[in-house]
Amino acid sequence: MTQAKWPVRAALALAVVFAAIGAHGQGYGQNASLLKGQAVEFLYPEQLNVTAGRAAAVALHFRVAPGLHINSHTPGSGFLIPTFFSVPQGSGVRFNDLSYPAGAELTLPIDPKTKLSVYTGEFVIHARVVAARGDHMFQGTLRYQACNLNQCLPPKTITVPLDVVAK
Repeated sequence: MTQAKWPVRAALALAVVFAAIGAHGQGYGQNASLLKGQAVEFLYPEQLNVTAGRAAAVALHFRVAPGLHINSHTPGSGFLIPTFFSVPQGSGVRFNDLSYPAGAELTLPIDPKTKLSVYTGEFVIHARVVAARGDHMFQGTLRYQACNLNQCLPPKTITVPLDVVAK
């Protein structure tokens, strides 16, 4: 190798190394912020007005943070955590006939043969709510597991504050 080419090649090699380190650092930074933010947000409704003792349709709206997906209610594999909504016993309210949306098909670059069923963006869970007469304020829960294309976070449960007024 001539002496003139050696400094140029060394500089190029160092540039590639620093670019790789920088890209790795950026990826880590994105994952670190992923761990700090809320992956799923309950949007609405906060209050439901229903006739006491009669089933009424309800639609619970949620949003998955950009760049993330959560496993659907039927994620396609037994080892994946499904999304699940629940209401505490003794709240005076029952949610019957829960209907989860169909998930979108997702294939990860690391395993193109495996197809996952996921929610991204906004999704809605439909149900029939039955409540005893009165004002019932309670915290429902949504359990899910959020992921990006590189990693999954531990499963999480968020509260879903609801006020069901039954007259």
